[in-house]
Amino acid sequence: MMEGTVNWMAVLVAVVANMALGFSWYSPAMFANEWIKLMGWDIKKMKKPSSDEMTKSMIGGVVSSGLMAYVLSHFADYVGANTWMLGLQLGFWVWLGFIATVNIGIVLWERKPCKLFLINTGYWLVSLLMMGAIIGGWQ
Repeated sequence: MMEGTVNWMAVLVAVVANMALGFSWYSPAMFANEWIKLMGWDIKKMKKPSSDEMTKSMIGGVVSSGLMAYVLSHFADYVGANTWMLGLQLGFWVWLGFIATVNIGIVLWERKPCKLFLINTGYWLVSLLMMGAIIGGWQ
């Protein structure tokens, strides 16, 4: 098995950047209202999550983002993506091969609107481009 090197500072910065992107992407200023509507939810009937629920969700988001950045760091090491541009390309190919292909199921099988796919998958495209550039630039 290949032993890869991980730049933990790059992983940490990628996680912080990803979380910041998520806060803004799914904020009312960007896509939150449209996303809620496309999900079929009624904002007036939604209950505000408790602080415990929010804490658990935030911890889960950080762990998930950290795992993604960690694995992306290994991919960058394996393929020699050691510049921000090569990291950007890596992020794109990971998005296309793993995120876009899996998430298209919400349109094909769940019969959700294509616009929902574009909002969610667009977030992951920007996220992986950003994380790839950060990690690649730090390799």
